Amino acid sequence: MLRLANQQIEHFLPCYRSVRQWKDRRVTLEMPLFPGYVFVHLPYSERVRVLSLPNVVGLIGSKNAPSIVSADEIDCIRRGVEFGKAEPHSALVEGQHVIITDGVLHGMQGILLRNQNNTRDVVAIDSIARSFAVEVDISCLKRTGKILAQERKAV
Repeated sequence: MLRLANQQIEHFLPCYRSVRQWKDRRVTLEMPLFPGYVFVHLPYSERVRVLSLPNVVGLIGSKNAPSIVSADEIDCIRRGVEFGKAEPHSALVEGQHVIITDGVLHGMQGILLRNQNNTRDVVAIDSIARSFAVEVDISCLKRTGKILAQERKAV
């Protein structure tokens, strides 16, 4: 971030506060809302100013043009971070294979059945060839690396 500022490149790194429990205390950390991403505003012809900085991998978009995030979208992100309780959220869709990351069912794997107000996850117990559905908070689910037949069709 300092290098971007030194190059006088307009940039924005949206962050949120995350409370973490360490062994002896609770700590509040500033974490990036979109890990690995920093928004920059500069003409396309000057992209090499960003690409030549250490630790910059590339610009998001196609080979010929970067993705453009409108000023309205940036403003919405700013307001969401400033006035709301913004947190990262994975883009989970129905039918994806997920793992429960927190709570009494921590470690159980299943298929996301419904992604609405009440998220339903189908947990399969392979050893007895049975399944059950349970409501799980969406923040306690993480997509696994497994790809189901339904997901392959969507890709």
